[in-house]
Amino acid sequence: MSRGRRRTVKGLVILGSLLAFLSVFAIWTERQALNTDDWVSTSGKLLHNKTIRTAVGDYLVDQLYENVDVRKELEEILPGDVKELAGPAAGGLRQVAGDGAEKVLETSTAQRLWEDANRTAHEQLLAVLENKKEAVETEEGNVSLNLGSLLTNLADQVGIGEQLAEKLPPDAGQIEILHSDELQTAQNIAIAIKGLALLLSVLTFAAFAAAIYISRDGRWVTVLFSGIGLISAGFAVVVARHIAGGIVVDQLVRTESAKPAGEAAWSIGTSLMTSIAITVIVVGALFAVAGWLASPNGAARTARRYIAPTLRLHAAYVYAGLALLVCFYFLTGPGQGLRTFVTALIIGAMAAFGIHELRQQTAEEFPEASYDEVFGRTRDKVVTAVKDANIPERVGEQASKLRLPEVRRPGASDEVAEGEAPTATLPPSPQDARLQHLERLGAMREKGILTEEEFAAEKARLLGGG
Repeated sequence: MSRGRRRTVKGLVILGSLLAFLSVFAIWTERQALNTDDWVSTSGKLLHNKTIRTAVGDYLVDQLYENVDVRKELEEILPGDVKELAGPAAGGLRQVAGDGAEKVLETSTAQRLWEDANRTAHEQLLAVLENKKEAVETEEGNVSLNLGSLLTNLADQVGIGEQLAEKLPPDAGQIEILHSDELQTAQNIAIAIKGLALLLSVLTFAAFAAAIYISRDGRWVTVLFSGIGLISAGFAVVVARHIAGGIVVDQLVRTESAKPAGEAAWSIGTSLMTSIAITVIVVGALFAVAGWLASPNGAARTARRYIAPTLRLHAAYVYAGLALLVCFYFLTGPGQGLRTFVTALIIGAMAAFGIHELRQQTAEEFPEASYDEVFGRTRDKVVTAVKDANIPERVGEQASKLRLPEVRRPGASDEVAEGEAPTATLPPSPQDARLQHLERLGAMREKGILTEEEFAAEKARLLGGG
């Protein structure tokens, strides 16, 4: 590879890594801000957090007392002789409301009201951003999160009663999300985000694909470093999320007591960003594994030898399996849409090209690869290893050394031949005793213990005595 081509490849890999980093933020913004289901799912997680529940409860109680003169209402309800207690009662009631707000927000009813309010607000936001005339004329470009139903529910639950809850003004519990003078800017940002998320995703893999294509001889190195680039981009997003969290919370939350809730909201709100970054890391790991598999490394070559028969004899099944994986990812992956479809298609095409290249490489290295040839060697090695280990002989040798404990019966002979198990026998007859004695004399002669003359004398004596 020429020096210029090498520099181009490096530049494309670096560019692809940078685009991958930026695409994570674009995808997260698109899904979090422009997808109602993701918005509602995240908002539900927010209210499950204790710190955020406390902050929301405090806000609802403040809204209740800012919009209704609870003391005056209590004076009208209480009898004349205890009207002076309206002030302390209102203060005590506020304390009760503050303590009970968090428990109220834990109920399934409050959770449902919270999610409904967020869904309505987000649908209204999308209508305004898409410049639908009905939404713009009705809301004049303003988008608010209406927590009035939660405020009424809180008033009923803490015992303030329906009479006070009914006197809440329509704008009580309204949190403004988008103001009319910000409409044009928000619409432009929404249009840019929709196009940017798809564009960055396509350009990321286009840069890597171009770098791999022009590498030629050193493609495995480019694939490996493309994977490393994607992994680095994913981890960089995680680090950037942590750093940005501190800056955003400090800028948006001025009250020190509210910062814990702001930090919790940032952590939950950007959890989707972490999920996208992890997906990028996983894809990068697959790239790295593919690059290693095509490398001249000894272990990689062994792996190629094992998969060579499948690539040579069952290529159609391999490509069909890849197609099924791509379809499965598209059908089950989050955020189904044009961007997901195009991204899955590009990754699938790159994987198909990689399989084609790997088939060619294994065909050159192992042209006659077959399952018998590949796995037969492994079988032969196992058989040889078993034979070399002499397992049957060693087992037999160990078994021969086993001995049962000796059990002697009364009257049994105390002399037991070496290597024989003790047995209980009857006393030998005189004839058998002479034969045994002769056998021992013959053995002693063969060993040189007795001379021929001594043996003959003992034999004559023994037979003569019989």
